[in-house]
Amino acid sequence: MPLPEAPTRRPNNPASRQADHKANNDVLIKGILCILIGLGVVVSPYFITSPGMQGIVANTAVVGWFSLVLGCGFIGVYIKRRMAASKKP
Repeated sequence: MPLPEAPTRRPNNPASRQADHKANNDVLIKGILCILIGLGVVVSPYFITSPGMQGIVANTAVVGWFSLVLGCGFIGVYIKRRMAASKKP
């Protein structure tokens, strides 16, 4: 006797909906924090007065840009999830 097929849909109960909502909010928070950190790293060399510290922070610009791109990716995933959730009946 063959085994039954695996379920293709998640259960529709309050606990699973709440877990989905929390996961979406976590992605949004991660995206916002990554964007803020990236902006801080990229923009801060223009406001630092010490030349030595300004050089150190300017050398980390790649990390700041990576953080900005990562944050935008998280925000994109959040928007994609929200749009997919609104299309469901």
